[in-house]
Amino acid sequence: MSRERSRRANLPPVQENIEKLEKVINEGNCYGAQQMYKSISARYSSAQRCSEALDLLHSGACLQLEHGQVTCGSELAVLFVETLVKGKVPYDDDTLDRVRKIYKMFPQIPLPQHLGDLGDDDDVQQLTEAIGAAKTRVECCSSFLKAAIRWSAEFGAHKNGSPQLHAMLAEYLFSESPELDMARISYHFVRGDDPKKFASTIVNFMGKCYPGEDDLAIARAVLLYLAMGNLRDANCLLDEIKKQVESKKIELPKSDLMRYINYLLPTMQRDSLPLFNMLRVSYKSSIDKEPVFNELLDETAEKFYGVKRRNPLQGMLGDIFKMM
Repeated sequence: MSRERSRRANLPPVQENIEKLEKVINEGNCYGAQQMYKSISARYSSAQRCSEALDLLHSGACLQLEHGQVTCGSELAVLFVETLVKGKVPYDDDTLDRVRKIYKMFPQIPLPQHLGDLGDDDDVQQLTEAIGAAKTRVECCSSFLKAAIRWSAEFGAHKNGSPQLHAMLAEYLFSESPELDMARISYHFVRGDDPKKFASTIVNFMGKCYPGEDDLAIARAVLLYLAMGNLRDANCLLDEIKKQVESKKIELPKSDLMRYINYLLPTMQRDSLPLFNMLRVSYKSSIDKEPVFNELLDETAEKFYGVKRRNPLQGMLGDIFKMM
């Protein structure tokens, strides 16, 4: 006990270290500061001064990111979350705001445009470097937010994790990924709390995707909501997409898959399993375009009609864990 009191007494108030390390970073020694942030925060943690360790790591993560040190900043951001877990800090609005502040410090840099036909070696090099940097940003921000989502699920948020954190991750993946993975983006949006923002993202995607990807994106989003038992947001999403495409004077895809989705949602409101199954048979060729759609429909049938799957632990759940 006396040794623990000694450790606590030997550490100065954390603000002294925050100011000292801020000076080190401002002098350009980001790597040196990084090692000090990690070692000093560990000392506060081992001395049972969790709140001060969190203050130091939060300050360091924000400062490193502000100075463009994405890898260093994200490492401290993940340590911040790990300290929340070790300290069993409950999920609340104040801590969510601290996580959000770190998230907002991650750079958002558009890829260079109008580089001609990329015949110039300098243009190719510039684009290659920009894509590499974007991939690093996405990987680092994703690691941080996924850790925060796990913390939130364990310490008081929704069982799937904080909807606000899922929304942050979805938005960053969409805005920063050089190669869009709409399945991954959709996974997080449907666990978020803003179907209208999700609709805007899909409409944005429709303007840049390859032919035939637009109806898949819309169908995937609707079916993901339904597989979670969330008919309300599935309807809200589709209604909002229709409003936005009309206001922007662009057309919804006129495919069999879109017709299926337009028939499916009213069917879910009628609580009619025979009609649900009939539609699934009638539009089988469209549904089969993406294997996960059948998995999602099996989940939907179980959620809404109590239809038990033969092996509910296989299929979609495995794919979901991979996407996370």
